[in-house]
Amino acid sequence: MRRICAVNRFARPVSGTLLRSLALTSIIANVGIVVTGGAVRLTASGLGCPTWPRCTDASYVATSEMGLHGVIEFGNRMLTFAVGLIALATLLAVLAHRPRRPGLLPLAVAVFLGIPAQAVVGGITVLTNLNPWVVGLHFLASMAVITAAYALWRRVAEPDGPTVAVVPVPLRALARVTTGVSVAVLVIGTWVTGSGPHAGDQGAARNGLDPESISQVHADSVFLLLGLSVALIFAFRAVGARRATRAAVVLLAVELGQGLIGFVQYFTHVPAILVGAHMLGSCLVLLATLSVQWSTRERRPVAPAPQATTPAEAEAVPVTA
Repeated sequence: MRRICAVNRFARPVSGTLLRSLALTSIIANVGIVVTGGAVRLTASGLGCPTWPRCTDASYVATSEMGLHGVIEFGNRMLTFAVGLIALATLLAVLAHRPRRPGLLPLAVAVFLGIPAQAVVGGITVLTNLNPWVVGLHFLASMAVITAAYALWRRVAEPDGPTVAVVPVPLRALARVTTGVSVAVLVIGTWVTGSGPHAGDQGAARNGLDPESISQVHADSVFLLLGLSVALIFAFRAVGARRATRAAVVLLAVELGQGLIGFVQYFTHVPAILVGAHMLGSCLVLLATLSVQWSTRERRPVAPAPQATTPAEAEAVPVTA
């Protein structure tokens, strides 16, 4: 009897509050590993562990001979396991939640599988001696995992009914265009990073792009994003979409802060501390962009099923006067 009670306690359904907390923790953890990954590059520790998946040809862990760079690189690898455990806990919570929620499991699986996929791309960066294009892909893979984690977090809080638009179709299209430009800004930002300093190691190659020219392209794309964000604010206000307006205002504020960091780091010769802040800002811009996209629609609760009638009620004929 005691054993049965223990099993029942273990199998108790997970609450929605716990599930949402785990999903939020997953977002924070994935943003955190982007920042720590940046610290690896900014401290020139990208090859602190010169091979992968081992840290050296003879050891899976950093050795004392490898110094501080080895500690930093190996520590970042260990953080991947922590992020993976959080993703696993979130996946198990989705499976244990009752009643089962449609749409949650694919997102939880995507986040969980995205962690090892991102780690493999990280390993390829080491094996290619920090090829700048692969380093950029490593960053973008993290952005994809953050997107899936954010989608899961929002989906947990929504009812399971149909999705309906809360703004006119043209404004939803404008929000999608803004999202596309935001993604383009992130991609071009990796090109800027691959052309400049802080390669992750003294001997790492650069992508060959002219830093000044590609930085100008990046700045132009940021100005386009700012203009679209301002347009969204006025358009959402015009149709009375308060939640969408607030999301667009937050996006604009994050973009302005990120742009300020970008300009200061450019004119101060790219100090490492500002580059790290800029990487964090990139994650915040992505999250703010996703928030705008979600604010243009909402899910309605599932309509209650009609009550079944008894055979007698079904055969009853109303009396007319």
